[in-house]
Amino acid sequence: MAYPELVKIEGTPRELSKKANRELRAQKRVPAVLYGPEVKENIHFSVDELELEKILRKAQTKLQELTIDGKTYKTLLKRTEFDPITDRPIHADFYVLSDNHKVTLRVPIRINGTARGVTEGGGRMFQPMKFLRIRVLPEFIVAEFDVDVTPLKIGQSFHVGDLELDGITPLDALNRTIVTIRPPKGKLVSDVLDDEEETTSEEGDEEAAEGEEGAEEATEE
Repeated sequence: MAYPELVKIEGTPRELSKKANRELRAQKRVPAVLYGPEVKENIHFSVDELELEKILRKAQTKLQELTIDGKTYKTLLKRTEFDPITDRPIHADFYVLSDNHKVTLRVPIRINGTARGVTEGGGRMFQPMKFLRIRVLPEFIVAEFDVDVTPLKIGQSFHVGDLELDGITPLDALNRTIVTIRPPKGKLVSDVLDDEEETTSEEGDEEAAEGEEGAEEATEE
């Protein structure tokens, strides 16, 4: 597991009107709101679009040290809205973390390595699950989950329950498949297993034959 980096970002208070929001976006600033279990009243502000895009650039959970009017908050960027045409961010929600309150979020899953079933058996790797929904206290927030697929053979899978989840409550079922290794096109898993058994059997016969030849040579001497 990788733990999130803390990104410093500055916010500026804003007016609540559509006209003010249009003007902010023209200045390449993104309207935003700050809220949380210990925030008495939502705080409306704006952030620099470029600074927000730096946070969004990597598909990882990131925490922010957000400063507004001289006051600093430890936050989690919970939601970002994008313009459907330009794909520019047009609104952002920042959640103020509290040590005593759990937060719900989606954490990316990153695949590491190359599965044995792919390199040795020509199998195909599929990743039906790219994010895991979790509920967690701030101290246990992770940036992403790392899955090492190197040991996986054809027909084997890695499930949610195989992840390291200390202090983390997964909201997706433990038996959900994150990664699976399927056989080459046109083959079944049973065909691959039969091929492996035949190969193992042939190797065993060759070793036995070599042993017999060695015994005969030793007897002749």
